[in-house]
Amino acid sequence: MKFWRRVKFLFHFRKSVPFVLSFFRSREVEGMKKWGGVGLVVLYIIFPWDIIPDFLVLFGIVDDVAVLTFVLQQIVKMAPSL
Repeated sequence: MKFWRRVKFLFHFRKSVPFVLSFFRSREVEGMKKWGGVGLVVLYIIFPWDIIPDFLVLFGIVDDVAVLTFVLQQIVKMAPSL
């Protein structure tokens, strides 16, 4: 079930952009939470240890997308309730 929720989340990613922007602009969210999400993404960009190599074009992107969706889901969990 988690896999299909993540796939569904990917197809609705562009709808999440305003949320992510408001998350990082919000004063209600602690700075450590903001820097934690950014830090994970930056570390993955600097040290891209892939489970599946990227030269396998279609399959190589899967683990990169999985990391991105995981980080975005963590940001959603850290966001304050309205």
